[in-house]
Formats: sequence, C-alpha cells, structure tokens
Amino acid sequence: MKRSKFLLFIGCFFLCQISFGQSKKELEQQRIEIQKEVSDIRKLLSETRSKEKNVLNQLNDINLQINAQTKLINAFTAESNALNKEISSNENELRHLQNELKKLKDDYAEMIYKSYKSQSQQSRIMFLLSSTNFHQAYQRIQYMKQYTDFRKAQGDQIVLKSNDLKTLNDTLEIRKKEKEVLLEESKKEQDKIKVEKKSQEEIRGKIKKQEKKYSREIKKKQLEERKIDQRIEKIIRDEIAKANKKTGKKKTNKTSEFSLSPEAKIVASKFVENKGKLPWPVEKKGILSRRYGKQNHPTLSGIIIESNGVHIRTEKGSNARAIFQGTVLQIQSVVGKKAIYIQHGNYITIYNNMETVTVKKGDKVTVKQSIGKIYTDKISNKTTLKFQIYKNATRLNPADWIYKMK
Repeated sequence: MKRSKFLLFIGCFFLCQISFGQSKKELEQQRIEIQKEVSDIRKLLSETRSKEKNVLNQLNDINLQINAQTKLINAFTAESNALNKEISSNENELRHLQNELKKLKDDYAEMIYKSYKSQSQQSRIMFLLSSTNFHQAYQRIQYMKQYTDFRKAQGDQIVLKSNDLKTLNDTLEIRKKEKEVLLEESKKEQDKIKVEKKSQEEIRGKIKKQEKKYSREIKKKQLEERKIDQRIEKIIRDEIAKANKKTGKKKTNKTSEFSLSPEAKIVASKFVENKGKLPWPVEKKGILSRRYGKQNHPTLSGIIIESNGVHIRTEKGSNARAIFQGTVLQIQSVVGKKAIYIQHGNYITIYNNMETVTVKKGDKVTVKQSIGKIYTDKISNKTTLKFQIYKNATRLNPADWIYKMK
C-alpha cells in the first residue's frame, strides 16, 4: 500500500512538472515575441519621428510605443509569477520528500536498534526455524530480502529525487533573478518613454489650444475615408452583379452574394479553414497602427473614429503580399494611389494605399506573392498599408483572420 502511494505521488509530481514546463515555455515564447514587436516599433517610429510635423501623429506614435512597452512588462511579470509558483511548488515537494526520507531513516534506525536489542541474527534464524515446512521458510527468506531491498530502494529514490529537486530549485532561482533583471531593464525603458511622453504633454497643450482646428481636420479625413469605403463597397457590389450575370443567376434575396463555381467554392472553403492563421499582408515587419471598428481617437478626447479595416505601418520600400491564393478582381485608383482587390471565392481582400502594382486584373496569385509597393507619405515618411477583408459585400475584422494580429 505504501509503495503504491509513493509511486502515485511520484507520478503526480512529474505531471505537475510537465504542466509547469509547458506554461513556462509558452510565457517565455510570448515574451520573446513581444520583445521583437517592441524592437520593430522602435525602429519604425525612429525612421519617421524626425520628419513628422503633425503633432497628432507624434502623440499617436508615442502611445503606440508605450502600449507595446507596457505589454512587454506585463509579459515579464507573468513569466516571473509563473516561475515563483513553480519554485514554491517544488519547495513544497522537496519538504514532503525530506519528511518521507526522515521517516524512512527513523524507521530503519528503529529496526536496526530493535534487531540489535533482540540479537537480530538469532531472531532471524528462529523466525526461519519456526517455519512449518521448507516452502514457508523459503517464503520468509524472500520476504526478509524483499523488505530490506524495498526499504533501501525507497530511501535511495527519495534521496535522488530530493537532489533533483534541489538542483531544479537552484536553477529556477537563477532564472528568476535573470527575469528580475530583465523586468528591471524593461521598467527603466518604460520610465524613459514616460519622460518622453511628459515632454509630449507640451504638444498636447498646443493641441488643446487648437482643438477645434484639429477636430475639423479629423472629421474631414473621416469623411474622405467614408467616401472611399463607399466606392469600395460599390465596386464589390458591381463585381458581384457582373459575376452573377455571367452565370445567369436570377435576382433573389442573395443577389448581393457571389455565385460560385465548384472551384471557387473550394478556394473559399480553404480560406475559411485558415481563419486566424493567414499571413500578414506586408513582406517586411509591420505594426498595427489602427484597429478595425469604432474607437476613441488616440489623442483627442470625445472624438470617435471608425475604421472599416486595419492600418499596418511598415518599413519604407516594403511590398504588400497576397494573404491567400486567389484572382485579382480589380485595380482601383484612390486619390493618386491604388487599391488591389483579390477574390478568394466569395471572400475579398483589399490592399489599399499602394504606390505601384505588379499584378493586373484577372491574374492568379499565390499565398505571400508580392503584389506591389506600399506608398510612403512624402511629408511624414510613413509607409502604411490599409487592409480590408470582405465576405461578399459584408465587412469583416481582419484581426480575426490574420495570424497574431489581435
């Protein structure tokens, strides 16, 4: 019974170790990815900050950086907390094993003492001689041998496990100190950003003095964006009508949906299968500078902006790439720039704010194929891709589809 309990305890211990190990590994990987994200943001912002003249954009950039840095500190904290829990658990297990070991040693010492007092060797002989037959004597010999071996094995195993746990705890203490150092460095970096943000408060004061002016500018831009979105939606509806006319589909309640061929249905099905796993639509590193949907303006309070897609900031000279196989549905001119529509069955991805285009209407494209160069603003030096996803004529949140965009 004791042996089975001991084995059950050891099994539970190993399961706990595996569970902690997976959690620790995941947190560490998350922290590494966030560190890379912070590094990318710093690089992209440093490229544009010196040329940025718009104070609203300056504050927006600094907020992006501070948010990323805060996210990194939270990752450090989570990883440190996980390590603390693991260390605490191991220390508890170590104490438990030490108590087990002490009990075994005490039992063993008591057995030796009693054997000595009762002239143990003679007692063993009498124990054997009192056997009723040879078979019983043999069983008693085996019992004494197994009992001694079992006691010794238990002691050896617990000593070995105690040493392993002690070594593990020593290692974890070292790792914990390393994480504390990294956390401290991260906090120092955030303090630097806070100092920088404090200097930006002066700019915020200037903005406050001309708040009406900037509010008018934002509303004007929002109006322009809405007009562009309306044109996009009209183009999609027109393309649906053309496609359905070719297939001879009669007008129904579903005339706002593409009539799909068997091949197109397969493409759409595969597109859906890859939801949440699709690649970013930029070749080089990028950061999300504006999310989908209604949101507060990053610098002016009381102003709500609405985005029908996402804005992705990337490096100057970067190309956009197709996130999935499909067919170029349309190339649209948008205020001196271009937008590329790629159809994936009844799904459409739109790559807006393109400077040059390397595909044409009707072309078949593959996953991650370069489709053109993203426009870089001559004043701010910012390179931003405006990316949208539609199902038929219905807007979708790209963050639900693109890998780790949330």
